[in-house]
Amino acid sequence: MTQAFSIGKLGKATGVNVETIRYYERIGLLPETDRTASGYRQYGEPHRRRLAFIRKGRDLGFSIDDIRTLLRLAEYPEHPCEDADRLAFAHLAEVERKIAELVRLRKALREMSECCAGTVAECRIIDALASQDEGGDIQGEIA
Repeated sequence: MTQAFSIGKLGKATGVNVETIRYYERIGLLPETDRTASGYRQYGEPHRRRLAFIRKGRDLGFSIDDIRTLLRLAEYPEHPCEDADRLAFAHLAEVERKIAELVRLRKALREMSECCAGTVAECRIIDALASQDEGGDIQGEIA
């Protein structure tokens, strides 16, 4: 007999919220499943494996569209993995861009927090944020 999961048990088995499972079904990432006579969803091991795949992909920061592509690619294990590699390298480049931005933000926040002048009226942090125009560089305000 194959293992059957209620939506709650599937969520616990994969660490995915029940509402997220329903969402993944609605958008077609997770195939709809059979229902019991009383209308409850009944999932099997293939659903658990697919949901675990989706969860790991989301944990790595892949978009829903990227995961949809990866799931499609996974259906053809005999094909070369060039498309998966290309997708992963593009995602890595975006992660590295975000890291560089976070490093820049960390530096700016450290500089802001190190130049406290005493009162809020003299606060360089408040001053820097108040005089910041959209898209401007906060580091220039602190120096």
